Amino acid sequence: MSDHYNAFEMSPVPPPGPDAVAPEPFRGIYGMPAFVTIPTDDLAASADFWVRGLGFFELFEIPGRLVHLRRWAFQDVLLVPAQSVPEQPPAIGVGFACVLGQVDSLVEACRALRPDSVDGPRDTPWNTRDVTVTTPENARIVLTAAKPLDPAGQEARNLEAVGITPPDSVRGDEEEHARRR
Repeated sequence: MSDHYNAFEMSPVPPPGPDAVAPEPFRGIYGMPAFVTIPTDDLAASADFWVRGLGFFELFEIPGRLVHLRRWAFQDVLLVPAQSVPEQPPAIGVGFACVLGQVDSLVEACRALRPDSVDGPRDTPWNTRDVTVTTPENARIVLTAAKPLDPAGQEARNLEAVGITPPDSVRGDEEEHARRR
């Protein structure tokens, strides 16, 4: 028996697939279960990159003190003033979900604003397409899009070997996608 269970209904992330549609930006107020605080020496320039490059929107601002950014529900970033930023990106980064249809446009938008800011996209052994973006504050951001899971593929076998049976929606089952719509 496994301690794992499917809880995909709690997530704003849609079932993976080439036709997956990203949820609308979430403007509600909630107790944030997790968030990222990014120090910056230029709040306006940083907010501009996160909005125009990474697809976030400004939820609210306390001028000169804080810019609260968000994409989907539970994708919150707080930009705060700092005297300086690190010269190199940290070894650790933060990841945000996206959908396959957004990957190319996010890459283009970030490269248009900062030509050397993007690494990828690349497909991973855990069945995602990832793009790593270095922001003006030298934060390392990974945008990750789930790919449909081939039920006969190695990724599905890897999950099942550890006791996780992916739901049909993660496997790319078109009937399950239609039922959920």
